[in-house]
Amino acid sequence: MSISLKGDKPFENIPSIKAKALRINLNEHIYGTFAEIGAGQEVARHFFRSGGASGTIAKTMSAYDKAFSDAIYGEEPDNKYVSESRLKKMLSHEVNLLESRMDRKEHPDKMFFTYANTVATIDFAKKYRGHGWMGIKFQTDSSEEYSEILIHVRFNLFEARAQQEALGLMGLNLIYGAYYKHNEPRKLLKYLYDHIDPGAIEIDTINFSGPLFKDVDNRVMSLELVKNGMTEAVMFGPDGNNILPARVLYKKNILAIRGSFRPVTKVNEDMFDKSIEIMSHEEDYDEKKHLTVFEITLSNLKTSNGDVNELDFIHRATLLCSLGLTVMITNFKEYYKLAEYFSNYTHEKIVLTMGVNNLVEIFDEKYYSHLSGGILEAFGKLFYKNLRIFLYPMKVNGNIINSNNLHVAPRMKNLYKFFKFNNKVIDIFGFDNALLDIYSQKVLEMIKNNEEGWEKMIPKKVTKLIKDKNLFGYKNL
Repeated sequence: MSISLKGDKPFENIPSIKAKALRINLNEHIYGTFAEIGAGQEVARHFFRSGGASGTIAKTMSAYDKAFSDAIYGEEPDNKYVSESRLKKMLSHEVNLLESRMDRKEHPDKMFFTYANTVATIDFAKKYRGHGWMGIKFQTDSSEEYSEILIHVRFNLFEARAQQEALGLMGLNLIYGAYYKHNEPRKLLKYLYDHIDPGAIEIDTINFSGPLFKDVDNRVMSLELVKNGMTEAVMFGPDGNNILPARVLYKKNILAIRGSFRPVTKVNEDMFDKSIEIMSHEEDYDEKKHLTVFEITLSNLKTSNGDVNELDFIHRATLLCSLGLTVMITNFKEYYKLAEYFSNYTHEKIVLTMGVNNLVEIFDEKYYSHLSGGILEAFGKLFYKNLRIFLYPMKVNGNIINSNNLHVAPRMKNLYKFFKFNNKVIDIFGFDNALLDIYSQKVLEMIKNNEEGWEKMIPKKVTKLIKDKNLFGYKNL
């Protein structure tokens, strides 16, 4: 019996690296394979070093050479080996081998698993920091279907060896979490960083699937990544699954619309439609290279007490996904951070569509006091190369406010004129004046209070979704 002394405080006891590996090794029913290609060759090592691995590890494999890897898993059509597609092929191939080579009649209680990763660490010139995919396909009962966890990581360390060691620890934590924390996916997510410096590695995509995670909403898990500071931005598609930002943003012309979308109103719809109209009339417009992103900031999801209302988030996510939209959750309160993030993945056109109030805030110096270069540093990042702002007007005392008559601080006027003159700020025209009287907060209150008339302020499809799914406090009386 452990001793408890007066004054002791409760704390979370994190198992050591050896204890995690040993616990899995000592379970006679956990049995599986490791397949690590590219630079990720560290995970299996922890299980060998802890002892007792002979009853757990059926096989480890390192296919470092592309030609050899292709001979095992097949070629990648786009020649990208550090990819989700490659990881899925590896997991499926290794599980099939395990099932075919291990007779279930002789091993009726074995819980099979396959861990795999495909990784590229920092290059010799230290130009690209490196990234990787890792995942596990596993059972907690020999008779059940496999469950799966897939993760994409980005390295922040500048030494290949340190990156490999961090990846090895996260791989161990993933396997341990899959078996012993699958019933608490939030904790599983948190424990992935056990014994790892949080700044060393970033998780920007995670997806849970299979019978053990049938109740897990991957949109909520993506929100957890941002809430926990594991990444600055996540994206999910219309199907609700997380998608890798680098894959969908790469070399795209991006239209980003920031908002609360609580709910989506006719104003949001008009901002989108008019922005697309402007872009589509430009000579070099290519629909195949275009991506529209609806962005919600973490601060926009927080309540007055600083907490995130998850039900409210799910309602917004459900609405946006049902409309077939790509959604981005970020921790970028300032627009220049969003622009800087996009510029990491594309050098094509970037358009930020916003209202007048948002633009006026951008020209407020108080938001940049933490930068050594102040507002000029921020604007150097915001208005880089091909970035433009499409400005949606607002109505004040019956007057239409646009880029020609909005008010910025006197000392900011010349700076504003510079960007305006260089076509970095472009007015949206052809809008419906009546829409300028619609405010999402008012619409939300009307929905909650079951007041008449809110349906006229939002698109028909949104109205149907709110009523069908009882979103945002709607009650069918």
